[in-house]
Amino acid sequence: MRAFALRSAVAAALCAACSLAAAQKVEKVVRAPHYGDTLFHFYQDRWFDAIVGGMVSAHFNRLSPHDDEAEVLRGGMLLSYGLHREAGEVFARLIERNAPPAVRDRAWYFLAKIRYQRGLVPEAREALDKVAGKLPGELEEERLLLAAQIRMAAADYAGAAELLKDIKPGPTSASLYARFNLGVALVRLGEVERGNTLLDELGKTPVTGEEMKSLRDRANVALGFAALADGRAADARVALQRVRLVGPQSNKALLGFGWAAAELKNPKDALVPWAELSGRDTADAAVLEAKIAVPFAYAELGAVNRAMGGYHDAIDLFEAERKRLDESIEAIRGGGLVRALLENNPQGEMGAFGSIKDLPAMPHASHFTQLMAGHEFQEAFKNLRDLQFLQRNLADWAAKLGTYGDMLANRRQAFAERLPAVRQRAADISLPALGQRRDALAAELKKAEDDADGAAFADDRQRALQARLNGVRAALATSPDAEAAERARRVAGALTWELAREFPARLWDAQKGLRTVENTLLQAAAHEAALARAQRDEPQRFERFAQRIAELSARLAGLQAPVAQLGREQQAALQDMAVAELQGQKDRLDTYASQARLAVAQLQDRAQGESRREAADAKP
Repeated sequence: MRAFALRSAVAAALCAACSLAAAQKVEKVVRAPHYGDTLFHFYQDRWFDAIVGGMVSAHFNRLSPHDDEAEVLRGGMLLSYGLHREAGEVFARLIERNAPPAVRDRAWYFLAKIRYQRGLVPEAREALDKVAGKLPGELEEERLLLAAQIRMAAADYAGAAELLKDIKPGPTSASLYARFNLGVALVRLGEVERGNTLLDELGKTPVTGEEMKSLRDRANVALGFAALADGRAADARVALQRVRLVGPQSNKALLGFGWAAAELKNPKDALVPWAELSGRDTADAAVLEAKIAVPFAYAELGAVNRAMGGYHDAIDLFEAERKRLDESIEAIRGGGLVRALLENNPQGEMGAFGSIKDLPAMPHASHFTQLMAGHEFQEAFKNLRDLQFLQRNLADWAAKLGTYGDMLANRRQAFAERLPAVRQRAADISLPALGQRRDALAAELKKAEDDADGAAFADDRQRALQARLNGVRAALATSPDAEAAERARRVAGALTWELAREFPARLWDAQKGLRTVENTLLQAAAHEAALARAQRDEPQRFERFAQRIAELSARLAGLQAPVAQLGREQQAALQDMAVAELQGQKDRLDTYASQARLAVAQLQDRAQGESRREAADAKP
């Protein structure tokens, strides 16, 4: 029931988030990768990772445009861990401000339901009072039922009855629970006839499903024992015989049915259910009582020897059971129960649904059946397991911080080792000198462009040809030759035409190369500035990281000790709870053993009295 309610609460938060998006006409598309990461962890039932990751993403503003949806989802997950106050703050701050009334009402209803499950009755009523309108479908019936249960928990049976009467009879679970609670409320208000009528109707109602069948059995058991208390044994038998032979209420029903037969002075009929009951698991108090009820019936039938034998067998059983209980208590105090429970019921993640499913692998495990079925013990075990998860999480982060410290030390060492070589390379490359060379080249390029000097861009072949022409001209100056001079003139003209033709392209290439040089020099200057900043800032950055790691390590150490202490205290509380339960079983055994010894003494006294009377009658 509790797990179902908690899952419903988180589902309600998701519904609220979806409804909120619909109301704001937002498409159901995950647009923020970090919000998608949160949803991934959530749907994997890793709610701790989902909450932590979502909070980190919210801190760095990574969830937009899903901020509201993420907060509503976080509120639902906080409920799963019992953080009702924090979840309430989320709902109060976010849902009431942004969500439509229907979404807000559903959210407050589920918050109230979880608070009630946790036993926070005033807080549950406060949340339920914030529901302003009717809830859709069966939720409205469930809301009225929850409101009635809250009032019954506060002993306001009149208020509960007033609310429950508005729920229409029907086959729904809310309607059946409402009729059961209304019947109980009316009985406690003194309207016994009306209450019994409702319980009787529920006890006859055809139902399906284990939960509803168990509820019907509870109604019949309540009706039967109420009739027994009023001295109406025949009515009690009618109600109790409707209870299933196998079910949570069957042992109690068999015991009551036998006592009803005994009240009707029919011990033979009482023997049938009591004999069946006495063969069941002795961990149930009803079975222990049946162990002395069977010889009681034999005594009523006059089978004194069988009664005496039954009482002696019961006393021996009680003594043996008492020893087994002592062994179980000793194992509990030695930590065996908790270790066995943790081994048999592993849980890798914190969560509200990690219930005990398997009995511990230890001697006399059946002693713990009733204990582990109880809500209080389940909650205590879940808290212990959550504390152990937190211990592992803190230890894991402590190990990670150690790794981060090693990484930081390696970075510091690498920085210190590489810095001299980097400084030397920077010194070998003189950026001012390179800048002057670049300026000189830019001036040459500008002059060549202004003069349209194609020769400034001549390649090696063209410069070699120009040098040969200059040599030819020098030779002709000393030894004139008209034909050679004409040939030289034509070659010079062709060279001039070729240089003029290639001048624009070569000028563009040169300008492009100059721009590349400029960019490279700018990048080099930026690198030099970054290097200077790194030399100045990096040691301080290393120091800040080291300080952060030291602070987090101190915080983790400060958290690990109290969490470990809380874990030990929770384990001790869990063991004390188990010991108290088994001690209660021992007390019941002592009570039943005393009753059996008293019955044996009474039978012996009766037998001796009959012997004395027979002896007296035999005297002349």
